[in-house]
Amino acid sequence: MASEPVQIQGSIRFGEDFEFDFRAYKLRRSGRVLKLERIPMEVLAVLVAQRGELVTREQIVEKIWGKGVFLDTDNSINGAIRKIRQVLRDDPEQARFIQTITGRGYRFIAPVTEPGVHKPFVATDRSPVAELPAGKSARWLRVVLLGIAMVLIAVLGARFQWSRSRVRPLAPGGRLMLAVLPFENLTGDASQDYFSDGMTEEMIAQVGNLDPQHLGVIARTSVMQYKHNTEALDKIGRELGVQYALEGSVRRDSGKLRITAQLIQVKDQTHLWARQYDREPGSLLALQGEIAQEIANEIQLRVGGHERIDSVHPPSVPPVTPEAYELYLKGRYFWNKRTTQGLQQAIEYFQQAVGKDLTYARAYAGLAESYALIGGYSGAPQTEFMPKARAAALRALEIDERLPEAHTALAVIAQNYDWDWPTAEKEYRRAIQLNPNYATGHHWYAECLALQGRFDEAFPEIERARQLDPLSLIIAADYGAIFYFSRQYDRAIEQFRAVLDMEPNFPRAHMLVWAYVQKGLFAEALADAERLHRLDDAPMSWVMLAYVYGRSGQQAQARQELAKLEQSNQRRPIDPLYFVVTYIGMDNKDKAFAWLQKACLGHSSCPTALKVDPIFDPLRGDPRFQELMRRLGLAR
Repeated sequence: MASEPVQIQGSIRFGEDFEFDFRAYKLRRSGRVLKLERIPMEVLAVLVAQRGELVTREQIVEKIWGKGVFLDTDNSINGAIRKIRQVLRDDPEQARFIQTITGRGYRFIAPVTEPGVHKPFVATDRSPVAELPAGKSARWLRVVLLGIAMVLIAVLGARFQWSRSRVRPLAPGGRLMLAVLPFENLTGDASQDYFSDGMTEEMIAQVGNLDPQHLGVIARTSVMQYKHNTEALDKIGRELGVQYALEGSVRRDSGKLRITAQLIQVKDQTHLWARQYDREPGSLLALQGEIAQEIANEIQLRVGGHERIDSVHPPSVPPVTPEAYELYLKGRYFWNKRTTQGLQQAIEYFQQAVGKDLTYARAYAGLAESYALIGGYSGAPQTEFMPKARAAALRALEIDERLPEAHTALAVIAQNYDWDWPTAEKEYRRAIQLNPNYATGHHWYAECLALQGRFDEAFPEIERARQLDPLSLIIAADYGAIFYFSRQYDRAIEQFRAVLDMEPNFPRAHMLVWAYVQKGLFAEALADAERLHRLDDAPMSWVMLAYVYGRSGQQAQARQELAKLEQSNQRRPIDPLYFVVTYIGMDNKDKAFAWLQKACLGHSSCPTALKVDPIFDPLRGDPRFQELMRRLGLAR
């Protein structure tokens, strides 16, 4: 006789005193609610619902994020499992709750009971399927539990993830991809990290310039994720979408330099080539070119059917003094931190490098990039830095016209300061022509196209940037920004939320607030604006709160946030666009236009989004808006 159907009461108990309450979506121990973040909770729900069964990583991705995602699901799953085990106090080596099936997935193995069910579900290493009541009841129970989990997950929403595990090859038809993994600092002195990091970046540039049409090189942002990382090489290969990897180390002592490098084929981890170089520090630039060429030669020997990579020689390296080069590496180290303080320190080092060698074009390019960005990071007026950026970029190109970084710096100046869109496009295209592997060039060019409303051209460029730098959060966030500007709000929300899942304090991804408001989701917009405010009690968070309060009819609260902005502006001038957005939210168009005029007079970069940002929609019918569009060169 078949068992009676089991009545599910909405909670499941396991272990000695744990309870998973599906109705409240909470995990308790002895009645006390345990803190577990959203993604780990969703993963636990999937595993519990399919207890006793192997749940592959692919199944977890599909049920939580949906099919066809391309974000960092591997890291999200790893982090989720780790946090679940911490809460459950589960030892992965002697698992009581979650068993890892190496290379495949996970299995929930703890005994489980439900209200009204006296026989526990049991899964052991010897029994891959849990014991269940016989017949239709077992199938019914499994289906219902799985359904509950899937409904809960669906309610929370799918996430559009920036996938490591599903990075697509950069281009079909013979293009090879290589990752230069972070060179290891063997000096025993962490203060020398700038040198090993600089070696990594220089090798990326050297190899990337060999033959960009046939050999692609992953950008610095993505490979630096593996610094001090013990990930298996085959996993790194899948995450970055590469066929080859270069590993190396650097040691400096007593004026001597030792560099080791080895080229590895990822698919079978075959060491194709290895060398050790003992040189004087002053020969480093020439040595980098030598290593790059040997790598190209070795790849060509291993791969048939391709044009010879070593038939295209990298440009000769202009001579530079060792002292200037050392200072340049320090400047790049701090520039890559992408903070106000980091950019300030970078400027100091680049200036010192120029002082040591007045013909060092790359140091001038570094200065130009630093000056071009620091206004946006610090909130200082653009007029303070952009003229310096222009002078440095022009000097760099006067010395060496082939520097992509100097061309992108000129493009940023033309776009954000001069509002000269044709010149900006010309400089971006020249930078990409000089180095098709230059992820930043593709990224910033995509933004330039999007700001002009040319989305059909912008999306392929941001996708190329993503493929060259698959783990970059800023590229991931700007992908979301282009979705937002093109009025694809659902996709923008998915993208921004995915970035914030990985880094909650990533400012650009909090554009999520604007996307929520455009869909009328004021509660969600307010929740995220308050979350940013807790992370960073700064003018941008006040702007977001004021805008959401104003748009949702809470004028008193909006005025409170406006008062904070006014007080801050009295102490130190802030970007006029902050007031523009606030007054648009409060439906005060005259005040908004007055501050827009100030923004244009101060050459703020923010009005460049005037054509495409939905925030400005309430102003579009006003003749004053059309005049501003003409002034910014966006009326075409």
